[in-house]
Amino acid sequence: MKAVIALAFLANPAGADPVFVDRADGLPAPHVYAGGWEHFVGGGVAAFDCNGDRRPDLFAAGGENPARLFVNATEAPGAPIHFIEGALPPLTHVTGAYPLDIDGDGLLDLAVLRVGPDLLLRGGPDCAFRDASDDWGFHPRDAWTTAFSATWERGQDFPTLAFGHYVDRADPEGPFEACDTSDLFRPTGRGYGAAEVIAPGYCALSMLITDWQRKGEPGLRVSNDRHYYVRGGYEQMFRLNPLAERVEDWPHVSLWGMGIASQDITGDGLPEVMMTSMGDQLLQFNTGAGFVNAPFSIGTYAQRPFLGDDGRPSTGWHAEFGDIDNDGLADLFIAKGNVDQMPSNAIHDPNNLLMQQPDGTFVEKADVAGIATTERSRGAALADLDGDGRLDIVVINRRAPMEVWQNQTPETGHWAGIEPHMTGNTRAVGAWVELRSAGGIMAREVTVGGGHAGGQAGPLHFGLGSTTEADVRVIWPDGTVSDWAPVPIDRVSNVSRAGSALRLNP
Repeated sequence: MKAVIALAFLANPAGADPVFVDRADGLPAPHVYAGGWEHFVGGGVAAFDCNGDRRPDLFAAGGENPARLFVNATEAPGAPIHFIEGALPPLTHVTGAYPLDIDGDGLLDLAVLRVGPDLLLRGGPDCAFRDASDDWGFHPRDAWTTAFSATWERGQDFPTLAFGHYVDRADPEGPFEACDTSDLFRPTGRGYGAAEVIAPGYCALSMLITDWQRKGEPGLRVSNDRHYYVRGGYEQMFRLNPLAERVEDWPHVSLWGMGIASQDITGDGLPEVMMTSMGDQLLQFNTGAGFVNAPFSIGTYAQRPFLGDDGRPSTGWHAEFGDIDNDGLADLFIAKGNVDQMPSNAIHDPNNLLMQQPDGTFVEKADVAGIATTERSRGAALADLDGDGRLDIVVINRRAPMEVWQNQTPETGHWAGIEPHMTGNTRAVGAWVELRSAGGIMAREVTVGGGHAGGQAGPLHFGLGSTTEADVRVIWPDGTVSDWAPVPIDRVSNVSRAGSALRLNP
């Protein structure tokens, strides 16, 4: 039990059970992800600061409803979370979005996933967005996009973009066994050329580019929906350059794969991987040479509803790690919900909030926390919306209103937020941030992708428990390792390169 041994010295006992308050009334109006069978999947949310006020804003997919931008107007840390409506170009048939600074101007842009041609929206001051697809030579095909990831390859000003497609809508034999291939767009200068085909395709629902071995060779991980590929499909790993499948890095695992979360939860510096599915939610430990399934006793499989009398298998979608009570242990949120009225799976399927314990096991607390809703949840985000150092929760539901939950857990521990910045790849995608304290070293990778149809750009959040002193260092995307530097506690710090040292800007 590698996980239990490694976690024993990191543990800081939690002070109290998690507590959340419903702040959906803080949205300017209810928002619903809706539509027919092409919107059974998708329904993501992007969390990012689009106006530089240090408060995460939200871009919410709408399906057949218009996508919406919610600009954070929360007055102060701990004040009730609320938003105002932001301006967007008219956008329908949106399945999700991911924030990243494509052109390196310091303002976050959006890769928008659609049923139809995808879009690249360029961010401007004060949360203004315009379609820059033509400006950047981005000409995607008409497809059904449900997954995305990105990274900066060496020597490139613009990122490499991976768009994962679901069912081929043009296949007359579809939808069953009609999975589409996916597309990889590499930059040609400050724009894009023709796509490279990512094949074979098994109905991708989540993608994540990650340097899971920490050797400077990121791989593209793809989670696929077995419901449509039926025979022969599996979760995939691709080498990026040259693009090629690497079966040896990930022995075949076949799931009804919906989402991916990746983070080091054992304290050895290597990221584990969590995959949501119909039935078992599969956590795998990273050995450095490959992955091994977590034992059932760890408490993360969450294969059936934990409350109510519906004993049919669960359907997991967005998964995300985050330290809810700042005790130094990564917790796990999973958005759950039936595809629509699928009789083989639970209809009333509560979302999970799995709180990690000092022995490395996870305990369900969604009901205690007040967030065990049973709508058809899809995308989600864990982000500190009010700036008080506690991670809040946003959930997108299919055919039901969007949820916003404010974390008001008492007796939480200390924390630190670290946001690395550099030129070009301004958010340092591909960097590793390590935080060292009396409890050990916690490592986090800056990535774009994962989850289900939505992701985040912002500070990496580290819970510290009772620890009041910590140091930080960054392994930059080019492999350069910074010196250790003391980091302020209970605040967010921007860090940038200053030779071998770090410049910290609280």
